[in-house]
Amino acid sequence: MTYPLDRLWDLLCAWLMKEDPPAAVPLCDFNRLCYELRPGDILLVEGRSRVARVIKTITHSAWTHSALYIGRLCDIESDGLRRRIARCYRGDPGEKLLIEAELATGTCVVPVSRYRRDHLRICRPSGLSPDDARRVIEYAAARLGNPYDVRQVLDLARFFFPWALFPRRWRSSLFQHNAGAPTRTVCSCLLAEAFSQVDFPILPFIDRSEDGSLRFYKRNPRLFTPKDFDYSPYFDIIKYPFLGLDDLGVYRRLPWVDEGLLYDDDDGPFQPEESTNKQEEKEYSGKLDEVTRVPAPGPAGGPGVQSAGGVAGLLEGIRSAGGARFPFFRRGG
Repeated sequence: MTYPLDRLWDLLCAWLMKEDPPAAVPLCDFNRLCYELRPGDILLVEGRSRVARVIKTITHSAWTHSALYIGRLCDIESDGLRRRIARCYRGDPGEKLLIEAELATGTCVVPVSRYRRDHLRICRPSGLSPDDARRVIEYAAARLGNPYDVRQVLDLARFFFPWALFPRRWRSSLFQHNAGAPTRTVCSCLLAEAFSQVDFPILPFIDRSEDGSLRFYKRNPRLFTPKDFDYSPYFDIIKYPFLGLDDLGVYRRLPWVDEGLLYDDDDGPFQPEESTNKQEEKEYSGKLDEVTRVPAPGPAGGPGVQSAGGVAGLLEGIRSAGGARFPFFRRGG
């Protein structure tokens, strides 16, 4: 890129990455969650930036970002891996670290504490061996410094629009062999590729052959989004709410607001209008009485009403009294 384009790109990234203020009280207990983290875990983040809102719209999920936990720099046994990570991280070697792919900086190393005030969740690969966890981390670390693949986000977004509205040249390149720059990536694609290298399943396609045996196909890693790690049956979900409910019935002692207020995510607490359910039930009950009562001659041959008897009488009542209301019971045809 030329300097003016670089400057424009930096301004666009800054605008997209600008975050809304965090919640006054977080949803998760960050300290307990940090204590639980193990190398090879996936950390899901509910982002607060403009680009996070776009990802929420595209994926229909609250989880907008995923990162790989690699442990503390001082705890990494491999000298080569430790040196590679140290080149991208100059902070405290005792800090717990993540590898992630971010829009503004590409693939980088960040401390877990960066997400202290965000809603987080741990996805732990079930049964992943320590050796394979190390290989997953090494794969991700080898991509440090690679730029973010903005084109892939646009490709995913186009899945939610009718094909007929777009020219053929705009169609997705997700399924083309080695399409685009092979060194570019996004957070979920990077992690999916890392786990694929050790044959760990996330959301594989499972087929049954003619002899009845099962066959697993690796899914295109460019199609993965953060929510897939949460949805996968091969990852254990670990979460620590800000207020734990470990004791039986402790939820009864939570400080609920007892004033009939409801909370709207956009407008805050509000007092709902008086319910009209009773009036609606009364109107419905009147209509039901009308349907289930069949007109019949009175004792002296005059008009009268008597209750329908049995299912046949009920159906006859519906046909005679509610033909317009229940068109599927009309006579004829």
